[in-house]
Amino acid sequence: EVQLVESGGGLVQPGGSLRLSCVASGFTFEDRAMSWIRQAPGKGLEWVSGITQNGGFTDYAESMKGRFTISRDNAKNTLYLQMNSLKSEDTAVYYCALGFGPSGARGQGTQVTVSS
Repeated sequence: EVQLVESGGGLVQPGGSLRLSCVASGFTFEDRAMSWIRQAPGKGLEWVSGITQNGGFTDYAESMKGRFTISRDNAKNTLYLQMNSLKSEDTAVYYCALGFGPSGARGQGTQVTVSS
């Protein structure tokens, strides 16, 4: 059974930083591309970033480029998202998901709130 458990969310002021983590189990993590997606209040799912199996290629939604960094540690079955220069519009529930896109199985999410 695929399990994805996100953590690291919280309340942060505009301009601040957070690092999200996602621990994966139930499948061979190193064999799967992974993504971060998010859902803001009252909005649909939005793809944030993706990373290939060995981390050799990453991509970001336009509004996240230069602020967010996706990475992974295959030895720890863990996916990360470093988020810097956070804005109020980044407020959302963040999910890690299987695959390089918004449609794969995802975890329960972690809430990120950017507010002063």
